[in-house]
Amino acid sequence: MRLIYTALFYLATPLLILRLWLKGRANPAYRQRWRERFALQDFSSAVQGCVWLHAVSVGEAEAAAPLVQAWRVSHPDLPILVTTTTPTGSARVAALFGDGVQHVYLPYDLPDALGRFLGGYRPRLAVFMETEIWPNLFAACAAHQVPLAIVNARLSERSCRGYSRIRNVMARTMGAVAAVAAQTAEDAARFASLGVPEHRLHVLGNLKFDRASPPGLADQGRALRAELLGDRPVWIAASTHEGEEEQVLAAHERLLAEFPDALLVLAPRHPERCVKVKALLAGRGHDYVSRSEARACDPGCRVFLLDTLGELNLFYATADVAFVGGSLAPTGGHNVLEPATLGVPVLFGPHMFNFKDIAGRLLQARGAIQVEDGSQLAERVGQLLRDASARAALGETARSFVAQNRGALARHITLLERWLV
Repeated sequence: MRLIYTALFYLATPLLILRLWLKGRANPAYRQRWRERFALQDFSSAVQGCVWLHAVSVGEAEAAAPLVQAWRVSHPDLPILVTTTTPTGSARVAALFGDGVQHVYLPYDLPDALGRFLGGYRPRLAVFMETEIWPNLFAACAAHQVPLAIVNARLSERSCRGYSRIRNVMARTMGAVAAVAAQTAEDAARFASLGVPEHRLHVLGNLKFDRASPPGLADQGRALRAELLGDRPVWIAASTHEGEEEQVLAAHERLLAEFPDALLVLAPRHPERCVKVKALLAGRGHDYVSRSEARACDPGCRVFLLDTLGELNLFYATADVAFVGGSLAPTGGHNVLEPATLGVPVLFGPHMFNFKDIAGRLLQARGAIQVEDGSQLAERVGQLLRDASARAALGETARSFVAQNRGALARHITLLERWLV
């Protein structure tokens, strides 16, 4: 079965190249460094004997940050290689770690590319964040005697059902994994159903709780708010997807009837979509300022468009209320812990299946509000903008929830240390 998978992957190679070219129309970074996708780069400066950590995109890179920072303290001479799949993930790695790590794109799941990649870097350990399962890559790690661990591992019911359709391939693939550090017992059970031996399964919690805000971020946010946004009610709609901006803007228009000076900070998940979002704003008659313009909002501005990378946490710190997107559209949600850590009241929609555990527990702790649609979003944001004490209480409950659930980092470090000594 893996031979068929591999043959189909090779046959699809021209389509992969076409896909990079097409995505490059909106984001030119997709057309750059394409050689890394096939492990055709120059390996003369490769750091051999490294720990190789793979983080697909921005969220996984953020979750990996505590792990990388801990290794840099406990093993200062340990070379670290970080791979990503997306240009936004690449940019986030550069912002988080600078020259402290080596970074390239993950090669496609093609045996010859993987052979060149593993031969060039010769990692002592491969650490994959959350949910990345590649049959040829896992087999190549086993063939090169590279132990592979999946950490902060999560597996939704939907993904598990999909993988179960190729159970034989999955059993062989997961049999090559040295350890799975699952976020919850439910995640561990799903990995077990795919063939991970029980003695290699560990329930260690979620690393995202251990991602601390940079020192002084709240003060920076207040200063930025005063500089760019002005003295007015401010709410942020973060990591929005197609189909959500319309609902968010409709909610904002309802809010303006009661709060005529309210400002919405709108942060699409993928900055390359900002061209479409700008057209939407113009079509609905909204005056807006883009972050890339590097200028303050004038009194008539009602929307501030965050069209840059790596500043979302900073703009969470400017807001009175935060809505986390990917949740009104059936995308699965995004990380609600980022605003919660700052004590910013958090709202999200009904589609949180990628963050089901965190969202459920945060709701149970009364540290967040879930809304069903854009109409209810307007209602709940309005209630919080009216009531400063309710905002403060909700934000403080969210902050306490994050603090009480830290500790996964230490457990992950203990698990992985056996391959670093």
